[in-house]
Order: sequence, then structure tokens, then C-alpha cells
Amino acid sequence: MKYKPIFVTGIGTGVGKTIVSAILVEKLQADYWKPIQSGDLHYSDTDTIKKLISNPISKLHPEAYRLRQPFSPHQSAHLDGIRIEMDQITLPTTKNTLVIEGAGGLLVPLNEKDLMADLIQHLEAEVVLVISHYLGSINHSLLSIELLLQRNIPIKGLIINGNSNSYSEDILLNYKNMQLLGRVQQHTELSPQVIKEAQQHIKHLEPNQ
Repeated sequence: MKYKPIFVTGIGTGVGKTIVSAILVEKLQADYWKPIQSGDLHYSDTDTIKKLISNPISKLHPEAYRLRQPFSPHQSAHLDGIRIEMDQITLPTTKNTLVIEGAGGLLVPLNEKDLMADLIQHLEAEVVLVISHYLGSINHSLLSIELLLQRNIPIKGLIINGNSNSYSEDILLNYKNMQLLGRVQQHTELSPQVIKEAQQHIKHLEPNQ
């Protein structure tokens, strides 16, 4: 792969990783890959991305694991009678920038010893961290940033999903000089047009950079 993959992770579950992934795919005209999909295989995150992007260049690559149960990867895999193996998760072949979407947060277990953060290191990716403001989100955000820094995982920057909060954001951006890549407004309905407009608010990221 010519360009370092971008791994979209969040400070927790439900903070908007899939929407942010769609916006980044559209902005960069990048490929998309969700290595591990847990639950709702009839309308997966890959299906959502396919519905929301409109550029003719991006390719969507099949998941390494498609798990039927909507739980953490290690539990879903166990219920499906399999074990997630790190060496079975290999980057898809592409000459394009690749946006990878994680599942849950950085310490979500994949099996009895490997975590999502281990997968990021295994794939040699750099991180876009998605943050949504709620009571406790500062702590979750700083813990995520600290873990990435301790593991020497490169952080491209932060994306704020939802309402802004200057008190929280001042703390997060001043901590270790984090870079704000942009903000994503909440929408009642999502469409390719909404995604196309949203990508204009993402800065410091350009195709193949």
C-alpha cells in the first residue's frame, strides 16, 4: 500500500465513527474497510458507507470477520464458534488511501489477549479519534489520547461529532497539542449530499496525504 492507512476510532461506542468514516472516504476519495463487523449483517457499516458516498473512485473492501451477534468482537466471535486471529486480518490490496473503521473504543477485546489498539499497531495505521461531548467524555478522550501516545500510535487529529463544548475542547486540544481536523454537525437524516457538504468542514487532510 502506497499511503499509510487511516484508522477511525472513537472514545467509545456510538460516538459517530461510521459517519466520520463516510465523510473521510468522500473527502479523500479513499477506499473503506471495516475489518470486524459485529451484528446486523443485513445492513452493515459497509452498507451504510456505500449508501452515503457518491464519488466514483472509492472501493469498499470486504470484512475480515463478519460476526452475527451485536456484542464486543471477542464475545460475538465466541458465540459464533470462532476466534479472531490477528494474522488473519491483513490490509486489502489497494494503491489508494485506505480508511479503516474500528469497532468500539481502543481497548475493546478481539480475543483473550488482543485489543483494538493492538490491531491498529498490527495494521501500522495512524488514528483519527472521534469525540462526542457528554458527561465523562473529557476523561474518556484523554485516556484514549494517552493510550495512543504511550503505544507510539500516530494521531492525525481529532474530529468532534455533534454539539461543540468550548470547555471540553480547550482541554482536549491543549493536551499534547492535539490537532482539530474538523467538526461534524448532527443531522436528523443522512444522505450523500449531507456527507458531501460535511467533508468541506474537515481540514488538514487532503487526498493521498
